[in-house]
Amino acid sequence: MATYDLVVIGTGPGGYVCAVRASQLGMKVAVVEKNATLGGTCLNVGCMPSKALLHASEMFEEAGHSFAKMGVSVSSPRLDLPAMMNFKQQGIDGNVKGVEFLMKKNKVDVLKGTGKILGTGKVEVSADGKSQVIETRNIVIATGSDIARLKGIEIDEKRIVSSTGALSLDKVPGKLLIVGAGVIGLELGSVWKRLGADVVVVEFLDRILPGMDGEIAKQFQRILEKQGFAFKLGAKVTAVDTSGKTLKATIEPAAGGAAETLEADVVLVCIGRVPYTDGLGLKEAGVALDARGRVQIDPHFATSLRGVYAIGDVVAGPMLAHKAEDEGVAVAEIIAGQAGHVNYDVIPGVVYTTPEVSAVGKTEDELKQAGVAYTVGKFPFTANGRSKVNQTTDGFVKILADAKTDRVLGVHIIGIEAGEMIHEACVLMEFGGSAEDLARTCHAHPTRSEAVKEAALAVGKRAIHM
Repeated sequence: MATYDLVVIGTGPGGYVCAVRASQLGMKVAVVEKNATLGGTCLNVGCMPSKALLHASEMFEEAGHSFAKMGVSVSSPRLDLPAMMNFKQQGIDGNVKGVEFLMKKNKVDVLKGTGKILGTGKVEVSADGKSQVIETRNIVIATGSDIARLKGIEIDEKRIVSSTGALSLDKVPGKLLIVGAGVIGLELGSVWKRLGADVVVVEFLDRILPGMDGEIAKQFQRILEKQGFAFKLGAKVTAVDTSGKTLKATIEPAAGGAAETLEADVVLVCIGRVPYTDGLGLKEAGVALDARGRVQIDPHFATSLRGVYAIGDVVAGPMLAHKAEDEGVAVAEIIAGQAGHVNYDVIPGVVYTTPEVSAVGKTEDELKQAGVAYTVGKFPFTANGRSKVNQTTDGFVKILADAKTDRVLGVHIIGIEAGEMIHEACVLMEFGGSAEDLARTCHAHPTRSEAVKEAALAVGKRAIHM
């Protein structure tokens, strides 16, 4: 019977990062993975493959619509979808092999099978009808999340698909109906819209991107509508008839009223994700869950069972890979007796569409609800030199700062490469920096990031180029 200092169940970004950090700290570590490959949802059927298709479809769109105005003459691009899917798979394979390499480099044992917690210090690993019990001083649950499902609508991953199926369609749907106007729906909708699909997005709320800054969301919706997206907000899909050649979805107003029917070739259900705890034996072992099925933890990631910790999508907080990674590092350091910590006020979020949307910290609505007095600085990319010469002027930067201390409380960006620009705000906020600090930091010219500096100047009503 093998004995470890730490066994991590799940090898997504949270799990494998936790294992690496624990090994760096001198622990004997094993990971348990039920799937054939390491990396979890993110590397195999989520973040990474979607970014490959977003990039490839953006290049397809650029070649067909933007090259000519730059003086680059090419014939109309032809879509080779199998080759594009192969491009995606090459990216997946490279990342998965990278995680395998990290496990070997850090001497982390990989145990293939389904993990079940039998109690403090014991994990059962089952595969191919056989099982073994592993002894360990500590256990970290890093099992991630699964797709949320709509009652009465069965996902077959062929015509009614989740994000997993939407990443592997064998042809471009003529009509794509997306249920949910969150990050995943808008990203995958962008992929298939660029490749030729008619896209309709149905959202229960009266806005897109719930949780994002309202002003950003409104402008983003207008941009997507210009790209050809159609939105039905304040509506819900109550049924999908699969009997015919095309799907027939029943759409009803969220507030009640007359229903309508929309036809679609593919329906993508992406209404969120739920913690994945199936088969872990948590109830029997005495690991408490909250009302939403998440593992309950204390401020040090400890569950109700001694020696068992939990991180990532399976606990409260934003379901983001980088949040899970930070928690993985923190819990490994805590187990080693160090002061591991995650600053949940500085967790960036990005929508990888074109343009991108990024944010860190508080929104205006959150500050208003909390009664915090704040100042706003905004700067549009229409006034940014680099954006103007490249003719990519959609969007703006918005900085929210404390009215009394000038400390930056939130930064919101919509624009090309917004996901890369957000990180200077993260560093600033991690050190408690002010808008004045950012405004007085020299930015290279000409860059899009100058818009961040100008927005910081605008907090003090002294933007130069506007």
